[in-house]
Amino acid sequence: MAREFIIAVRNTFSLWLLTALIYPFLIILLGQVAFPYQANGSLITNNQGQVIGSALIGQIFNSDRYFWSRPSSVNYSEGKDAAPTGVSGASNLAPSNPELIIRIQKEIKKLQQAGIEPTYDLVYASGSGLDPHITPEAAQAQLERVAKTRNISVEKIQPLISQNTDGRFIGIFGEPGVNVLKLNLALDKL
Repeated sequence: MAREFIIAVRNTFSLWLLTALIYPFLIILLGQVAFPYQANGSLITNNQGQVIGSALIGQIFNSDRYFWSRPSSVNYSEGKDAAPTGVSGASNLAPSNPELIIRIQKEIKKLQQAGIEPTYDLVYASGSGLDPHITPEAAQAQLERVAKTRNISVEKIQPLISQNTDGRFIGIFGEPGVNVLKLNLALDKL
């Protein structure tokens, strides 16, 4: 029985060493060597080298000079109601909830007042609340407003939408989406 106990302890220690130390450090090393940009959060920096966002996390843009992103039930980036870093999630309000209906009606009214034809992704939040993309249709719906506010022709902004549109994952999964942060940074460079 003592021999079986020693074998069990040795096997447990070996598996712990393999799964808790060797494998995680091997994956970290592989990520840092093969995919350093993605492994470090896909961070986007400005001309001074300061981190201004991530290509994977949506940000709130309220100015008419910028393309607006999806609404979010997670206010993670500003104000006294900002959630701590790492918080994501939907509001969990049922479609029949009056609070959700009022929020959606406000979004539609805001978009219509800005002269934007509401699209589903400009009205409804994503499941995580952190989606950095809008559909190309949502970007096209905002194109006229942004061009007018910036006093730039639509023809100058149109290529930026195409350049900042991410295709389907592996060509088959998901839908094409325009990364709003990257698009707005490209606008500022014009």
